[in-house]
Amino acid sequence: MLTENKKEFIDFMLSAGVLRFGDFVTKSGRNTQYFVNTGLYRTGAQLSRLGSYYAALVKDAVGDGFDAMFGPAYKGIPLAAACASALWRDFGIDKPYFFNRKEAKDHGEGGVTVGYQPQDGDRVVIIEDVITAGTAVRESMSILRACGDVKVTDVFISVNRCEVGQTPGKTAIMEVEEEFGLRVHPIVTVADIHGYLKEKGESALAAAMEGYMARYCILD
Repeated sequence: MLTENKKEFIDFMLSAGVLRFGDFVTKSGRNTQYFVNTGLYRTGAQLSRLGSYYAALVKDAVGDGFDAMFGPAYKGIPLAAACASALWRDFGIDKPYFFNRKEAKDHGEGGVTVGYQPQDGDRVVIIEDVITAGTAVRESMSILRACGDVKVTDVFISVNRCEVGQTPGKTAIMEVEEEFGLRVHPIVTVADIHGYLKEKGESALAAAMEGYMARYCILD
């Protein structure tokens, strides 16, 4: 359902230049006419507002029923930090966050993660940007399993691209949910974006999405 909150978020992505239209290549190597790049959020106001969208999603899905947030390097780092800040500011939920180094540090305190150090038994949620092929989630799970006996319960993302994975009839999100026993929560889906563009009279942009969606997306 295309709610007012979803419409506001889509407008927010468009105004920040994060949701873009043109010719792009996804991480999975597919040519796409629309692309979401959360690395283009670049102001304090944008990060504060973005954090509030993520925090509301986390609050609605799991409340305070988790122990820490993981933001995969690199784009997940500011997302997790913004979400942690907004959870405290908006809901009084104070939870730690951590992220991985791209290269292990061999001096000082060492290690492959920065921030909170996960403990056995911790319930961890992942804060990510988008899931296209599921590659980043699988990489995150490998990192988190190396941290100890933690349970990863949920993944929170900006956009569900609804893209088919390696199994016919299943999206990449369905695959990682089944593979790891996760629940993936998007702020919006590609169908929401397409529907909103049509509602706004942006027929050319909506049409630009349709060929790709017909070829690669599985919509409810």
